[in-house]
Amino acid sequence: MASSSIFSPKFTPTSNKYPSIAVSSMLSTKSLTSFSSHHPSMPLQYVNCKRDFPIAKVASSIPYEPVNQDYLEGEFSGHGVTFEGIGDSCVAKMELQNGSIAKLMLPSGLITSYKAHMWHQGVVELLHTSVSEGVDDDDDDEAIIQGGISLALSFESDDQDSWSPSTWSLHQVRGSPADTIQIEMISNDPEGKIRLKHIVTLEEDFLSSELLVSNSSSTSLKLLGGVISHLTVSSPDAIYVLGLEGSSFFTRKPILSEFVITPPDFGLKDQPGYGQVYGKMSLGALMSTLGARKQSNADETESSNSSASEEDDIEGEEDDGYKQLTDEMCRIYTYAPRAFTVMDRGRRNSLSVGRSGYEELYMMSPGSNHEFYSKYAYICVGQSAMLKPIIVGPGDEWRGGMFLHNPNLE
Repeated sequence: MASSSIFSPKFTPTSNKYPSIAVSSMLSTKSLTSFSSHHPSMPLQYVNCKRDFPIAKVASSIPYEPVNQDYLEGEFSGHGVTFEGIGDSCVAKMELQNGSIAKLMLPSGLITSYKAHMWHQGVVELLHTSVSEGVDDDDDDEAIIQGGISLALSFESDDQDSWSPSTWSLHQVRGSPADTIQIEMISNDPEGKIRLKHIVTLEEDFLSSELLVSNSSSTSLKLLGGVISHLTVSSPDAIYVLGLEGSSFFTRKPILSEFVITPPDFGLKDQPGYGQVYGKMSLGALMSTLGARKQSNADETESSNSSASEEDDIEGEEDDGYKQLTDEMCRIYTYAPRAFTVMDRGRRNSLSVGRSGYEELYMMSPGSNHEFYSKYAYICVGQSAMLKPIIVGPGDEWRGGMFLHNPNLE
């Protein structure tokens, strides 16, 4: 298996330029029941000012094989799902009769849009997605799409081999545009010992992303990472999170992965503590870069880096049941509620965010020193296993996921 990991401190995020979108929250019995029961009876749009794809090719740091749109249309069309080719990628659109829409991209598996039906009979985009120019100046048609909802995962076996899924194949489409549509994607490691299913479900007031991990190897697997959602907001200053009071948290550096958006100056603000907590490089790494440490002191450097990383963790307990996300922050909450509410007073929306299987809650806000409704008008919410990995035993399966519930239909 490949030895690279999305959680490596050497991972370099791509540059980004982005547009914006909106947020909402609360919880219906129907949605929570259908999410926790995994839909046993069941047989995107990214955002820019034009609300479509004006680019000829979608670029990524990971090379993809071109997707056969004609095959997907012939094999999977129907059930409220249509397909549109975008360069070497393909967009699968899920559309319900009430107007709710979700879009995802193949083969990346990135959910780029969730337009929820509202009480005023219109639809509102709830995900924040970024489109930026490619890094190759010789190809003007390339673009990089980030944000939305993505799986940032890394698997490690007992022999220290690691693997991160980068491509997904469409496996099954189920449901009806009358009430529920479900898309199932699969991805396997090169040795065929790790089998993943990513199940995306759209209901009238509900969108979920579920992951099923099957370990067919003779050793245990460690799962790190989670599902990361970029929620569009008017401004983090207008965002309030309800229900986290009493939850323990650790302040950590933002996760870096192929699709996660992080402002280039995040953590570099001249604010008390931020440089120490969020700096992109640990003290040991910075000194090594400046040549202050000699290569012969490799063991000492490794120990110093480990200590610096530990010092970066600030532990605390949330004392605010109505938390405003004005300040730049990145936290991993433990013992947090399974569902909580996000309120956007600027857009007058609310959104329920929930999880299953994952024990940790990841939350990142770029802060409110950016323009309203701008490219940085979003917050990141993740259902995660970053502090403590999830162990999947040999021959075992594990299931976890997240849901977004829109309470604004009436």
